[in-house]
Amino acid sequence: MSRSATLSRSVTLFRAFLHEQDDPDGFYSVLAADSVAQLRRWTDLSGATVLDVGGGAGYFADAFRAAGATYVGLEPDAGEMTARGEAEPGTLRGSGEELPIRSGVLDVCYSSNVLEHVRRPLTMADEMVRVTKPGGIIYLSFTPWLSPWGGHETAPWHYLGGHRARRRYQRRNGVEPKNKFGESLFAASAGSVARWANACPDADLLAVLPRYHPWWATWVARVPGLREFASWNFVVVLRRKA
Repeated sequence: MSRSATLSRSVTLFRAFLHEQDDPDGFYSVLAADSVAQLRRWTDLSGATVLDVGGGAGYFADAFRAAGATYVGLEPDAGEMTARGEAEPGTLRGSGEELPIRSGVLDVCYSSNVLEHVRRPLTMADEMVRVTKPGGIIYLSFTPWLSPWGGHETAPWHYLGGHRARRRYQRRNGVEPKNKFGESLFAASAGSVARWANACPDADLLAVLPRYHPWWATWVARVPGLREFASWNFVVVLRRKA
């Protein structure tokens, strides 16, 4: 990670994260700007075609377009697509596990905080590699199950089991959590994604990162076991092979 990943940047990201539920526009605008800055380490976004897998309501669209990219969002949930009103123009409806995109056509395939919501996460990871052109970048970020926010709104009770945490939330709030363990939330692990990235035959691994951490704490993403808890949000970056 670049030395520009300072402690003040980490504080800004964590402060914004605290308002993910009550101010998603504010949180995602901060995260989008930071994502564009991160990606510029590996690629020039000017003129690039970017697919945002699980892009929801298009929170990242403005930041990518401001960087000169052609932005295409993909979202399986119609409700998420219209969370801010009208769906983002050009957004595709489809599954990350079966991307409706030709092979080898994208400059950047990007996904933020989606993999833990997919039943077959490594299938989605393979699909992201497939649709990226040779030399293109795959950026995949997610919340490991054992991280403090692994259970999302049911955290920290997810440490006692996902189904138990889901039932507890329903008893206390009278409604199901938005992220339902076993249906729309799954126990994704940093280790399994790191092993997939290292063994991927069609892409070279460029980086594993704890997304919100300063540069001097990036080592936690490389330590098996510890990274499940301490990375908070785990990132792998790959470049598609020729």
